[in-house]
Formats: sequence, structure tokens, C-alpha cells
Amino acid sequence: MKRQGGFTLIELVVVIVILGILAVTAAPKFMNFQDDARIASLQGLKGGIDGGASIVYGKAALTGKESATGGDVEGITTEYGYPAASTTGIKKAVTGLDSDDWVMAFDTEGTAPNTTNHGAFTLKGKAPSTVNYANIKATNCYVKYDEATGTQATSAAKTTIVTTGCN
Repeated sequence: MKRQGGFTLIELVVVIVILGILAVTAAPKFMNFQDDARIASLQGLKGGIDGGASIVYGKAALTGKESATGGDVEGITTEYGYPAASTTGIKKAVTGLDSDDWVMAFDTEGTAPNTTNHGAFTLKGKAPSTVNYANIKATNCYVKYDEATGTQATSAAKTTIVTTGCN
């Protein structure tokens, strides 16, 4: 009789068990695509906001409006040359913020004369049922835009990302 070559049933079961163990330990590392996509979207938005604010500031500097409060650069409301934290400021400066993908709210923090205007932007899917600045911040998955408060570099407009709640 001729002996046939091949794998025994036990060998095949052992290989399947080993592959199953590898899949169970490795899969969670690769299954977190939604969280990564949300964070990447917020990072892209931050880049868009920073780019839009820089372009507006450059135009303000060319026209001598970089040190004025309540200015206007091509229909965009500015504070010290940077877009104001408002629908007529940063929202107009950044293409795509008026789409159905983003939810935003603006607020003023602090007490006079040390007040700062802020904007918070989050993905439509992470938006709270009542959209306001505090509720968007409570999601811990947003981009925050701080309006410029003066002419010094330390008081220029700032953009930060919070991603601890993007899961």
C-alpha cells in the first residue's frame, strides 16, 4: 500500500487554534478605526482653521489692519488681524465649516476686561442634543479656537484639539 502525504486532522485543528489565538490578541489593535477617523478629522479641521487664520492675518498685515480690534478683512470679522471667534469670523474664513459635517458654538469666557472669545467645533456624529459651547466641550471630542487677544505673539489666535472623548 502506498502512503498518502498530507496533514492529519489534529494538525489542522492545532493550526486553527493558533490562528484564533493570534486573531483575538491582534484584532483589537486594528478594530479602532472609528476613533482614529474622528481624531484624524479633528486634526484636519485644526489644520484648516490654522491655515485660514494665517491667510486672514497675512491679508490683514498687508492692509495695515493687524493691530485693530473689530476689523474687517474681505468680509471676515477680525480681532488683531486674526478671524474673530464667530460665524462672521472663523466660520467664514474656513471653507467647509458651514457643511453638514460640523457642529459649532461660540462663547465668551472670563470677566471684563480679561474676556476671551472661543469657538468649539465637533463632528456632527458627536454633537450633543443641545448644541452650545459648554455641551460641545463636554463631549471631549472637539477643536477649540481661541480668538486673538492682542498684538503680541503670546496673545495670537490659538487652536487646540481635545480627543479624550472621541471613542
